Amino acid sequence: VCVCVCVLSRFLVEKTMHGGLFSEDGVKVQQLREIKRNSQPPSHGLMCEMLWSDPGQLPGCHPSPRGVGVLFGADVTKKFVEDNDLKYIVRSHEMKMEGYEKHHDGKCITIFSAPNYCDSMGNKGAFITLDKTLEPKFTSFSAVPHPPIKPMAYAGGMFSQFGI
Repeated sequence: VCVCVCVLSRFLVEKTMHGGLFSEDGVKVQQLREIKRNSQPPSHGLMCEMLWSDPGQLPGCHPSPRGVGVLFGADVTKKFVEDNDLKYIVRSHEMKMEGYEKHHDGKCITIFSAPNYCDSMGNKGAFITLDKTLEPKFTSFSAVPHPPIKPMAYAGGMFSQFGI
């Protein structure tokens, strides 16, 4: 389920595992609030792009190597932020070695809170705190030792750890 929240109407936080902007021009935050989220995500449209799109290096929008969503450029981020009177967007889609990354002149921030993703990536996790001016402060952290079970054993359900 993808949920978008405006905090003090100044930045957009996409509370989801994935997140990005749109190939369609002129998208407003109100349109995102109206998306029916209690359903299987579609293969195109705003909900799909909100889940699967990533910031890219080139201007405009381009097909994503994922086969779904788009790669969106700094110009797309700038226009979306300006059109919606936001300071920046925060997304949580991609693993980053330091746990976070600023894109597009700081207008698009990726935060990733899972250190040592899938017990194999060696990345840090991170979280954001905001001061009264809503300037983000990033705190990175390393993984703690993993319990003595096979990596990803918990992914099969709680009892798979115990051979049940």
